[in-house]
Amino acid sequence: MPALANNRHEIFAQELAKGKSQVEAYETAGFKNGQKNAHRLGTDEGILRRVAEIQSERAEMDRKATEKATEALAIDKQWVMARLVENVDRAMQAEAVLDNEGKPTGEYKYQGSVANKALELLGKELGMFIERTENVHVVHDITDEPLSPDQWADQHTTPH
Repeated sequence: MPALANNRHEIFAQELAKGKSQVEAYETAGFKNGQKNAHRLGTDEGILRRVAEIQSERAEMDRKATEKATEALAIDKQWVMARLVENVDRAMQAEAVLDNEGKPTGEYKYQGSVANKALELLGKELGMFIERTENVHVVHDITDEPLSPDQWADQHTTPH
């Protein structure tokens, strides 16, 4: 889809694609302050298609740039995982702190949060963790009748 014929609409779509609110995009496009009109224009099918197209083009450009940088720097999964293991070793005091010339300073420093994050990333890459979500729905019956002793016991002994 080419740029929108109405220049203000194109600017509005570009600004929405950048993540601005409808009102901010509306005003940046040169329209007067108007929340209702910003919302109306922001729900227009042509505008929405253009925003999706712009975001898709940007995502593709980002993907290509990342691919190019990855090739140029010889970064691959093995390289990243090796660096994560290196971070764990350093953070867990398994390696000495080095000075600017690469010589050990004799200092060892524990950084638990660094080690944990590196281990988490490695574990996720290796499929060691399962994302768990719990949907707990509690249903309460509202009634004028008092609970029997058994009903009261059931409500206070079973987890909700």
